[in-house]
Amino acid sequence: MISINEAINAVIANSHEISKEVNLPLLESGNSTLFKDVYSTINMPPFRQSAMDGYALHLHDDGSYNLIDEVKAGDSHQPELKPGEAVRIFTGAAVPDSANAIIMQEKVVVNENIITVESKLSEEFNIRAIGEQVKEGELALKKGTKITPAAIGYLSSLGITEVSVYKKPTIAIITTGNELVEAGEPLKYGKIYESNSKMLHNALVNLGYNEISVLKIEDNYDETYSQLKRCIEENDLVIITGGISVGDYDFVGKALRALKVKEIFYKVKQKPGKPLFFGKKEETLVFALPGNPAAALSCFYVYVCLALNKLSGLGAEQFPKLKAKSNTKFVKNGDRPQFLKAIYNNGSVSLLEGQSSAMLQTFAIANALVQIPGDLYQIEINDEVDVILLPF
Repeated sequence: MISINEAINAVIANSHEISKEVNLPLLESGNSTLFKDVYSTINMPPFRQSAMDGYALHLHDDGSYNLIDEVKAGDSHQPELKPGEAVRIFTGAAVPDSANAIIMQEKVVVNENIITVESKLSEEFNIRAIGEQVKEGELALKKGTKITPAAIGYLSSLGITEVSVYKKPTIAIITTGNELVEAGEPLKYGKIYESNSKMLHNALVNLGYNEISVLKIEDNYDETYSQLKRCIEENDLVIITGGISVGDYDFVGKALRALKVKEIFYKVKQKPGKPLFFGKKEETLVFALPGNPAAALSCFYVYVCLALNKLSGLGAEQFPKLKAKSNTKFVKNGDRPQFLKAIYNNGSVSLLEGQSSAMLQTFAIANALVQIPGDLYQIEINDEVDVILLPF
């Protein structure tokens, strides 16, 4: 059994980016990672641009200016201003070459065609220079940058319509257990509705992964072996829930050994999620998560997401971690480090009731995990704790 840090380092060391390039329309590239540097083909802004609504001036020594014209955003005409002349101008409009400052409209007094400026201005005041954001030929975004909504907006403003990104991993989710039935079916005695695949599928989609297959396997060794073999051959990442323990009907571990999946680690000193398996066959990564839903989801956020980031070209990026003051008391039993479901808000965090590895009720409202070290047995109100922010 290894520590949490050892497990994290093992995931990082054994996960490698998928070095396959795909070209996508920019609007379809969200949550992807740039495969190569992107350079700007234009200056941004491409012209001297007004930073606000106001008046463009040709400065002179007097505070009064003759108003001779108007320039709106999108106008292409170029009024010629002599010293002491001004034009009405609006945010984003092209500043005439003969204007050398802009005064915001709240700072002037207007009397018919004469405006009086109430303050002294420096040259280029309130004018966005050509290429102020990025110049033609300069690096716009570097390789390895995750494409966010802001990145899409930025690249769109440069006229870019297509980007080269890392191919996202193909993922298989496998659930095991004869006790599992689909929601909507009659719930017979001894059966439970299957939830892990829905939970993990939605978590993956929310993170921007869409090449996902879902498979349910009965507690049967031959089926487990054959289905695992196929999924490992066809996918970059395989996520299994349940069947990894050592019970008479837990066949996942036996099948993985028979398939010669290299065991990187099995069992982590943590709660929940102790029976966590991570392995590899050639370039395919295999995670066998505990069957209990809260344990499976905790392990997904702490370990599987780290592997996904490596596969997707994002490096060893993890969810944000910070310190926060606890609003609640907690007593920990045993010496295993623990991940506690919690709600984080503005520098403080509240631990939730129902921390059982089988319970999703409190996870459904949590937005964070609080990580308690093994040698800490009690948390008091206002104690500082380590918080992992979840991606929603």
